[in-house]
Amino acid sequence: MAKRTTFQTKFRLWIYAGDEKLLGPGRVEIMERIHRTGSIQKAALEMGMSYRQAWKMVTEINERAGQPYVEKHLGGKGGGGAIVTEAGLKAIAEYNRMEERIRERIEAEFRKTSFAGKP
Repeated sequence: MAKRTTFQTKFRLWIYAGDEKLLGPGRVEIMERIHRTGSIQKAALEMGMSYRQAWKMVTEINERAGQPYVEKHLGGKGGGGAIVTEAGLKAIAEYNRMEERIRERIEAEFRKTSFAGKP
């Protein structure tokens, strides 16, 4: 008898501003890491991406959101840094809540299918 394959669902949620990506899993993760570390560079390193790529991502998020989600502070004697604004924190929370609700709904529907072992 053949071994039964286990099936699962996966999805990625993207929020678009017009035709351009505003938020998705990687963009939310970089913002969460910036919030935790206070640094675009540290967040980028943790994610295994270049500072330039992270800077570009943050710039696109801010431009597409129409307001700053991340504020960048230039270096100097005290060093630079970055903070996630209140609007950015709200966007992260709303994205995460929406993603969780969608995941729960997808899983509930999936459990009703033959993929999940239902006849």
